Amino acid sequence: MAKFVLIGSGLAGGLLAAYLGRRGYDVDLYERRADPREANIVGGRSINLAISTRGIHALEKLGIADEALQHAIPMRGRMIHDKSGDMHFAPYDVDPKKCINSIGRAGLNTTVIEAAQRYPNVRVHFNHKCTDVDLDEAVAHLETESGQLTVRGGAVIGVDGAFSAVRQSMQMQISGFEYDESYLAHGYKELTIPPGPDGSWPMEKNALHIWPRKSFMMIALPNPDGSFTCTLFWEFEGARSFATTKTNDDVRRFFGEEFPDAVPLMPTLLEDFRQNPTGSLVTIRCAPWYYRNKVCLLGDAAHAVVPFYGQGMNAAFEDCVVLDECLETFSNDRERAFAEYFSRRKENADALADLAIGNFIEMRDKTASKTFRAKKKLDHVLEAALPGIYLPLYTMVTFTRIPYAQAARRARFQDRIVYGGLVALSILLIAMLLFRSLHALTVMSDR
Repeated sequence: MAKFVLIGSGLAGGLLAAYLGRRGYDVDLYERRADPREANIVGGRSINLAISTRGIHALEKLGIADEALQHAIPMRGRMIHDKSGDMHFAPYDVDPKKCINSIGRAGLNTTVIEAAQRYPNVRVHFNHKCTDVDLDEAVAHLETESGQLTVRGGAVIGVDGAFSAVRQSMQMQISGFEYDESYLAHGYKELTIPPGPDGSWPMEKNALHIWPRKSFMMIALPNPDGSFTCTLFWEFEGARSFATTKTNDDVRRFFGEEFPDAVPLMPTLLEDFRQNPTGSLVTIRCAPWYYRNKVCLLGDAAHAVVPFYGQGMNAAFEDCVVLDECLETFSNDRERAFAEYFSRRKENADALADLAIGNFIEMRDKTASKTFRAKKKLDHVLEAALPGIYLPLYTMVTFTRIPYAQAARRARFQDRIVYGGLVALSILLIAMLLFRSLHALTVMSDR
């Protein structure tokens, strides 16, 4: 069997190594950071993730879903926090059993790495930073504490995140390589709501909490220890922004005005705001994701998306499933397997990128609207009345494995029918009222 060199042992890297190991390939997995099992190193990224149907399916195919989800917390809907302190719960689906799951990054990372290491043909190397890849030779150049290292495989797979060294090598060495990166005007900062005195959750445990404030928002996801990990999504620049909020008084004033119900639950707010980095939000699109039978990209290295649909990790895990299927179908033609994988995933990754940006607008702005909440209730009524026929977009993306692009097209078609029906019904009602009015006038004139 061919040897695969994997660059990046994050969530998707560890999972892919397990898939390849199970298929019998010789696998060397290299990671620039230290072993996450020795220290909770998350590189400034959120320590909370939302795993749903697509990601769980990928874990189930390896038989590790129960192990991975043992400490996950189901979130059955959004808890919307108004400025007044009022709260409104909006279930994700008409079926209360359908939920997304808050899961810790470090624990999940450990689970997939250990799943990979159960195969004797998989080796994991930490503190190895990839600096360059020779595409034609499938050779990766690495830096370690003791010096330089060169490793060769039948193929190199870049699973090394949004700022992938493997993709950068493809950009430099492939003529006509398409690449686009776009940043939101918003950044994010992690904050904390600690557990209650007795280890209880100080807010509703089984919900994703959202404080929508039109142009910005804060969210909170539950942790097993009773705490919540909060994330503030706010403009980098502007009259009220990260750039203008510097002093403790600035922070107190902003949070007191915008999130008054959260402030009493955040005793370390000032320290968290001052010490935690402000991250950026990037969308990356590129093509192709492979070079001959030598190099391939997967996960954020191929298609980084902003986190507002909670699908970045789920999409990367789905990449692993699809690539595994393609390697099985074209076991004697790796280039064709890579090409088929790219063909099946590219359109869907682009569709997800658009959906994720759209959902940011929905979460920060529309969730506070009564009209939006009424539309969600209508979605659930139609879903219950037309099971298997009408599926809300969120349901298709989160609770099915319908390809993202197909889900987006189907949702647009459904909306045209629903809104067209509502317009037709409105016209009919107006016509009936006019008819009644005219009839009444006629009766009165006859008298």
